[in-house]
Amino acid sequence: MKVLFCGDIVGRSGRDIVIREVPALRVRLGLDFVVVNGENAAAGFGITGRICEDLHAAGVDVITGGNHSWDQKDIQAYIAQDKRLLRPVNYPPGTPGFGSGMYETAARKRVVVINVMTRLFMDPLDDPFQALEAQLKLHRLGATADFILIDVHGEATSEKQVIGYACDGRASLVVGTHTHVPTADARILPGGTAYQTDAGMCGDYDSIIGMKKEIAMPRMIRKLPGERLAPAEGAATLCGIFVETDDRTGLAVAVKPLRLGANLEVSDL
Repeated sequence: MKVLFCGDIVGRSGRDIVIREVPALRVRLGLDFVVVNGENAAAGFGITGRICEDLHAAGVDVITGGNHSWDQKDIQAYIAQDKRLLRPVNYPPGTPGFGSGMYETAARKRVVVINVMTRLFMDPLDDPFQALEAQLKLHRLGATADFILIDVHGEATSEKQVIGYACDGRASLVVGTHTHVPTADARILPGGTAYQTDAGMCGDYDSIIGMKKEIAMPRMIRKLPGERLAPAEGAATLCGIFVETDDRTGLAVAVKPLRLGANLEVSDL
């Protein structure tokens, strides 16, 4: 299988490049499935049902979330009925929405997507390791699932790496989100799981993690409250990770970061 994961969409600039490029990438790369993290898609804070519909129409199969999943006031009702919009699986029982799902490709391949949030420097949610173990007991790679993708939404690189190795051999791809900065460690782990600590973001990289520099910098330098953060609106770059797997085992045989846009080096994929 061939699967593309795109990092956190930040604001309109990030939405526009994903909507513009995903249809062509599906053809160019022969993609079977596309997943994006959308928790910053609505002006940098959360996501709306309309944005979800626009992304789905462009060829995005599943949208994952994170700590900003609930920032838009109407999303709780929407997330309860759209199984293609996920929030972290380790939110407490009773939280609206879904933390994982199984989806079928056009070729009838079974893709499991699991969204989990870490705890170091993040909200103290339920144990992400126990949550993942429960999910991986339900879905077995090469048996009940043809591809398993885990979006690890978190701050600490160490915690993301622990999850990568803990899931090695049991998932097709473990990829980090949240920090909005692409890491240079995309690789296949010893057990056959593709891994990258953070996929980066889809947005304007002439910014502070996607936000306007002129707002973000004074807040940090002077430590004074100021204007509300807002997404940068310049030319965007799409950052993600492309994975190809063995159809028999579901394990990765190729992995490569993908970057398309004006502000970072463009991948030769």
